[in-house]
Amino acid sequence: MQVPPVHRCQVFGSPWEGVYGTSIDSALHYGRHWHATYGLGLLEQGAQSSASGRGKVDAYAGDLITTNPGEVHDGQPLGGPSRRWRMVYLDPGVMAGIWGDAGPEVEFTRPVLKDDRLRHTLQRLFVRLDAWHADKEGSAEGLACEESLVEVCGLLLEAHSTRPPPPSSKAGGDMRRLRERLADDLHEPPKLSDLAAMAGLSRYQVLRRFEKAYGVPPHAWLLLQRAERARGLIRRGTGLADAAAASGFADQSHMTRIFACHFGFTPGAWQRACR
Repeated sequence: MQVPPVHRCQVFGSPWEGVYGTSIDSALHYGRHWHATYGLGLLEQGAQSSASGRGKVDAYAGDLITTNPGEVHDGQPLGGPSRRWRMVYLDPGVMAGIWGDAGPEVEFTRPVLKDDRLRHTLQRLFVRLDAWHADKEGSAEGLACEESLVEVCGLLLEAHSTRPPPPSSKAGGDMRRLRERLADDLHEPPKLSDLAAMAGLSRYQVLRRFEKAYGVPPHAWLLLQRAERARGLIRRGTGLADAAAASGFADQSHMTRIFACHFGFTPGAWQRACR
């Protein structure tokens, strides 16, 4: 009896309408097909040969792979029995909205990319989406996911698409107001889209301008603000679990991870030093 080829596939939702992801480990030979969405993925293991509307291409572990809406393509393992890859798919409206306007429909220029910065950003998006699914780090993780999605799309559109550069704009963008809004409620932070609306900028512009002004993007600034508030509470005698809850952390272990990352010591060590 013939053994069917290995094929394992998981599909994942996201915090946003029009965005979903897949994780696939497969020996299947995919026939010619197309998607109504943009696709960006990372080939994690093995290699793949495929035909696309932009020519025949080979991709290897570590390469990024892209598809445009309506682009007919196929795919099969190359040099081995199987390959493993992970993808994120975005409706055209999601991609167009990254710049804050409907804009012209654009295409990715190459089906396989070698871009270390984009690869690291995409991997960070996957990690944050996994954390969002696990619901381990509270509502702030939604902001982290949105930041990574916007950064991934922005890097793609800037460096690997047919979209012309947006006109430079010096209007709007008081980052102090956005920083104050983040500090107002550490438990229920705003979405990046909310911050963009406040500033009159696109989400990608907000991400870039906030980081230029304060050295870190909004989600990282929020975590630092939470850590500073918790540090003050612990110094004044608040217990570790209560300090974590009062500062917006999901739990004490989340607070401990952020303390160790940002301060180099744990909340327990800080508590002992303050006694």
